[in-house]
Amino acid sequence: MIFPENKNSLVTAASGIRLLRRILSASLLTVAIALSFILVSGTAPALATLTDDRYDGTIYALYAGNGSLVPPKVKLADSFKRNKPVLLVFYTDDSSDSKQYAIVVSQLQEFYGREADFMPVTIDSLPPQPSPKLTEPSHYYEGFVPQTVILDQSGKVVFNEKGQIPFEQVDDAFRKVFDLLPREKSIPLKRRVVNELNVELSK
Repeated sequence: MIFPENKNSLVTAASGIRLLRRILSASLLTVAIALSFILVSGTAPALATLTDDRYDGTIYALYAGNGSLVPPKVKLADSFKRNKPVLLVFYTDDSSDSKQYAIVVSQLQEFYGREADFMPVTIDSLPPQPSPKLTEPSHYYEGFVPQTVILDQSGKVVFNEKGQIPFEQVDDAFRKVFDLLPREKSIPLKRRVVNELNVELSK
């Protein structure tokens, strides 16, 4: 025989067990749906890679270990006023060529950064049409990334190349700008390793 007070206790316990089962079932269902979505979509976790055209972040900080290059410290017009040579590099953060070339730009800054203004310019910041003004970076952009332009002390274009340019080729152009000895007649430049990534790429 079940007494009334015991009957209420049993009903309450049974209700609690049913509620617990419902919560557990809902949680398991949520986890199962989430896992199914991940497996079906095939989405892998985002990893920074040097060889694809995916946006990973600011490439000069991420790959070159030199976030000080962007944004540029001075404007092109200011460099003209000071009669200072300029290295313009047009790039995008989602270009594998730009990612790899960022390391070369950083190494060049190590040797010439005190005497020349380095200006990496993301093409996303450029107007749709090139500017007619020589003091605007867009005047020199030719629709390709990376593109490297060196302007001498008088503002004249002395170097304009597209793609990943070897360090030595840009170094030769700078040597002419600064009237330095050719590489074969001077002590070879030794590049500093900025981080582990640069160790691999400079071999």
